[in-house]
Amino acid sequence: MIKIVSLYKKFNNVNVLDDINLEVEDGKIFGLIGPDGAGKTTLLRILAGIITLAKGDVLFGKKSIIRNTEEVKSLIGYMPQKFSLYGDLTVIENLNFYADIYLVSGSERKNTISRLLEFSNLSPFKNRLADKLSGGMKQKLGLACSLIHKPELLLLDEPTNGVDPLSRREFWNILKDLKNQGVTIIISTPYMDEAEKCDVIGLIDKGRVIYHGSPEGIKNKYKGKVAELITADNSKAIKIIGDISGIGEIIIKGEIIHINFKENADKDFLHELLNRNRISIISFNEISPSIEDAFIYLAAESKKWKTS
Repeated sequence: MIKIVSLYKKFNNVNVLDDINLEVEDGKIFGLIGPDGAGKTTLLRILAGIITLAKGDVLFGKKSIIRNTEEVKSLIGYMPQKFSLYGDLTVIENLNFYADIYLVSGSERKNTISRLLEFSNLSPFKNRLADKLSGGMKQKLGLACSLIHKPELLLLDEPTNGVDPLSRREFWNILKDLKNQGVTIIISTPYMDEAEKCDVIGLIDKGRVIYHGSPEGIKNKYKGKVAELITADNSKAIKIIGDISGIGEIIIKGEIIHINFKENADKDFLHELLNRNRISIISFNEISPSIEDAFIYLAAESKKWKTS
């Protein structure tokens, strides 16, 4: 188990990480979810032993990552946002290069590289230059390089950022296979839909954990209601809705107006108001809150708590 205890980190006297306490069970996929600037990358770099912390500790089993950095590093695979692949080397040359770094040699190297090429579906492209790979294939090669020394813990910093949807799905299938092999994975992502794929999530905003638990459980934290509205004149409808007391976030999703109602919001009043303004309602349905809805709600509540 990975245990993060009262972890703080400052840059220029600003708390980038502010009293982080988290636990990650063996063989699970743990998602660090949050917007850009939340502190996800800093936390992962501390776990990887790349930067020091200001206060606190991280335990990998019974060993402190802080006090046993070099020993624990051999058990960790780390894939940063911009993984250092060498574009003028082929796929297999990159894998051999990382095998050199991690002192993987002999028959073990040959078997491991063969397994990783097959596992990542890169076997047909093993002689292609890394610069000639697609974005999704580069990410899979970066993952394979991170796995060359068979780590017990895999740290991934926004590995699917900017990758097309099909490649994202393939990447997550690989992660599920790794989990089934007993690898513990901590992955950061700004994509709320990827939170659904994790066993446990830690929701981080401005350096603080505002939720730690199951992806399903966070939705129960949302207080209020969510509805999807489609009208004959969405532009006019949005202007009217925005002036109603008790309306929270309004998000446009194609032809759908996604509305967050606060606890005291009156949906019937909204319906009547749109009819009164001669805006034809095509559909108006209450839906279950998403993780994104819950995150926006919890981030707002956290801000209130900090300023009270």
